[in-house]
Amino acid sequence: MADIMRLEGFAELDRNLEKLSKAAGKGALRRALKTSASSIADAANAAAPQGDTGEYAKSFAYSKKLNDRQRGLHRKLFRDDRAAVEGFVGTNDPAGVQQEFGNINHVPQPALRPAWDAEALPTLDRLKTELADEIDKSVARAARRNARS
Repeated sequence: MADIMRLEGFAELDRNLEKLSKAAGKGALRRALKTSASSIADAANAAAPQGDTGEYAKSFAYSKKLNDRQRGLHRKLFRDDRAAVEGFVGTNDPAGVQQEFGNINHVPQPALRPAWDAEALPTLDRLKTELADEIDKSVARAARRNARS
């Protein structure tokens, strides 16, 4: 079942992003996304089952890159990748899919889905706040740079 989310305040942020250069805007978006989405990885690490080695429970992380296999499966959401900012939360642990969804010999022990369910809306709220802060900082930096010129 799909949840319905209503986003408010992002139109203002989009208008403020237009005041920045493309590079400064992407940098602000990347920093805000990393800061706000890292909590999903933290929640997944906390929810992951502790094995003998404990490596799986520490394997979830935020990244802006995918491994070769993931890159091949990834469906691009944007035609122009130069204008897009994407981030990913997950694990490169080969046992990750088996742990999350289970198999014939192993019951599912999900970690990422419960973390997403708990953190999706708070992450969007954090993203709005972080993005506003990053845009303000970038606008201030640009103003200082222009004042020196």
